[in-house]
Amino acid sequence: MAYIETLLSSWLETLKSAGTMISMLLIILGGLLYGIAQLQPGETRGKWQTTGIAIVVGGILIAAILGAADLIQEVSSNLFK
Repeated sequence: MAYIETLLSSWLETLKSAGTMISMLLIILGGLLYGIAQLQPGETRGKWQTTGIAIVVGGILIAAILGAADLIQEVSSNLFK
């Protein structure tokens, strides 16, 4: 059980160090793709917009998980006690 807690702690540190940067990059990239979609013809605009929105939502989800990482670690470490 100590191994699982150690594993979760290392995942938490990895999320804290890389998660913020990945989240911001995804949100910015999604915004750029959505903006570029406005310049495309009607046939391809929907595909670009869908991709842009999906990337922004992915960045927001990563930010939400990163924000709740401490709580997730605490709850999951108490499950096996």
